[in-house]
Amino acid sequence: MPDMMGKMDIAFPNLSIYLENVPKTITIFGFDIAFYGIIIALSVLAGLFMVNREAKVTGQNPDLYWDFAMYAIVFCICGSRIYYVAFSWDYYKDNLLSIFNLRQGGIAIYGTVIAACITLLVYSKVKKTSALLMADTAVPALILGQITGRWANFMNREAFGGYTNNLFAMRLPIEMVRQSDISADLAAHIIEGTNYIQVHPTFLYESFWNVGVLSFMMLYRKHKKFNGEVALIYFGGYGLGRAWIEALRTDQLLIPNTNIPVSGLLAILMFIFAIVADMVMRGNIRKKIKNR
Repeated sequence: MPDMMGKMDIAFPNLSIYLENVPKTITIFGFDIAFYGIIIALSVLAGLFMVNREAKVTGQNPDLYWDFAMYAIVFCICGSRIYYVAFSWDYYKDNLLSIFNLRQGGIAIYGTVIAACITLLVYSKVKKTSALLMADTAVPALILGQITGRWANFMNREAFGGYTNNLFAMRLPIEMVRQSDISADLAAHIIEGTNYIQVHPTFLYESFWNVGVLSFMMLYRKHKKFNGEVALIYFGGYGLGRAWIEALRTDQLLIPNTNIPVSGLLAILMFIFAIVADMVMRGNIRKKIKNR
């Protein structure tokens, strides 16, 4: 690998993978379309087909979920952006118009999850259906969307961690990343005479981790003890993975006036909630069986 990388190159030197001229956009009929947006759109479509399949497998009406999706997509996009802007307010307060510029990225999955949960609770109440059953059906689609959506971060050269020289170490040209994402420790590891940073590809870690969580959910769903247990597996599994991955990232969103990464804190709380809730639900089931 040469000391100097091309502006659009991405490399995984320890895997001997060198990608040249990886574009951020594609031009169609004279319009530049960001791969970030294309991948996010594909992740939404993948989720829609997944939830449609799950509804059929579990004997539910897929139309219920197609209808829910129309509301969820809108509110989740708004929620993910609001979450990101709220915890990056020091930047956006002086750049208000940038709030509406999604082409540069700047959405947060926790905002999506929170918005999805609220939308589901309201929707299930209006439709007089089980929110827990809907959650079990929808979370495989949600995490599939996360698996594919993380590759939007890859195309945008964002959501990476600090310096590493491990097997999956990724090199990115300095000029292609946000300067605010280059931490002091990462800057200290820039080799003189080179134009790249070498980082943890945390987007890749999270994508692979979520493949494992999804696989477990799909294997376990037929053996669940109660409605909502598959959703708890998502909260616990994703929370556990995100907690350690978030600790690696250089673009952490912090709770105002603290050094506490809000997404890391939420990840830990999600994991704890999932464990406690599962124990409580299983305990209630055992009591009912004992009292029969």
